Amino acid sequence: MFNHLLMIFIYLAVFFFAQRQVNKWIHLQAEKKQVSEVRSRLITRLISYLLFFVTLSVMAVSLGLGYQEVSLFVSSAFAVLGVALFAQWSILSNITAGVLIFFAFPYRIGDRIKIVDKEEDMSGIIVEISLFHVLIKRDVGDVMTYPNSLMLQKAVIKLPEHRARYQQAIKPKLRLMQTEHGG
Repeated sequence: MFNHLLMIFIYLAVFFFAQRQVNKWIHLQAEKKQVSEVRSRLITRLISYLLFFVTLSVMAVSLGLGYQEVSLFVSSAFAVLGVALFAQWSILSNITAGVLIFFAFPYRIGDRIKIVDKEEDMSGIIVEISLFHVLIKRDVGDVMTYPNSLMLQKAVIKLPEHRARYQQAIKPKLRLMQTEHGG
C-alpha cells in the first residue's frame, strides 16, 4: 500500500513539474510571437489536459491495472470523442490547426497578409488569431473571419509594411477622387 502511495506521489510530482515546464515554454512562445493571453491560456489548458491524461494512463498501468484494461479504456474514450467530433469535423480540424498555428504560424497580429484565392481579394491586417479562426481587417474596412484549417491549406503571402502604410494612406484619397469624378 505504501509503495502505491509513493508511486502516485512520484507520478503527481513529475506531472506538476512537467506541466510547469511546458507552461513556461508556451508562455515564452506566446511572448515571442505576440500571442494574446486568452489564446495562450487555451493552448496551455489543452496541453495540460493531454499531459494529465497521459500521466493518469501510465500511472494506472504501473499501479497494477492491466495494460489491456487501460488501453481498452483509452481507446473507448478516443472512440467516443472521435464519433462525437466526427459529426463536427470542421471543429476538430480547426482546433488542431489552431494549435499548429500557435507553434508554427509565421505571421503575427498586425501583419499585413494576402490569402491567395482566385474568387476574391483576401488581403488585410491580422486583428486576432483564435483557436478556431483568424480575424482579418480587409482593405475595404470589413472584418473577415477565416477558419484556421483553411489558413493552413491556402497560400498566405506576407505583404511588406511600406505597402500597407502606402495603401492605407492612398485609398481614402482614391475614394475621394472617385466620388468627385462620379466613378
